[in-house]
Amino acid sequence: MGSKMRTVLWFDHGEARKAAEFYVSLFPDSEVGAIMKAPGDYPSGHSGDELTVDFTLLGMPFQGLAGGSQFKPNEAVSFMIETEDQVETDRYWNAIVDNGGAESACGWCKDRWGFSWQITPRILNEGINDPDPATAKRVFDAMMTIQKIDIAQIEAARKG
Repeated sequence: MGSKMRTVLWFDHGEARKAAEFYVSLFPDSEVGAIMKAPGDYPSGHSGDELTVDFTLLGMPFQGLAGGSQFKPNEAVSFMIETEDQVETDRYWNAIVDNGGAESACGWCKDRWGFSWQITPRILNEGINDPDPATAKRVFDAMMTIQKIDIAQIEAARKG
């Protein structure tokens, strides 16, 4: 039996499957699942329109809802992907930004649908949580100056 709970992401009409297919192309343990189509006409669409698409990212269930253009994503909800090295960090960041997305600060970027992603190397989380307050502050201060996280900069800040 699958999970009883999933996160539903609101997309404009015709975009939910595109987003799901893009996301699953990036992450392991990911797949597009069932697609529900409208069985009849409805106020903002027609019979056969895709209404929802189920998908799994990194083993977590999601559903894309083709709800229309009235609601837009914002930074109040974001997705954090913890990476192990600069290659993985660059791969996710570049894929999101280069596919119509936008860079932001401190390891954040937005995809072309407006959803925010935090591409966060594990070493950054470890550095900000370092038991030495001076080390944690150096790492935090370094993070505040960059967009895509540069692990070499974070390691240098951690070493002092």
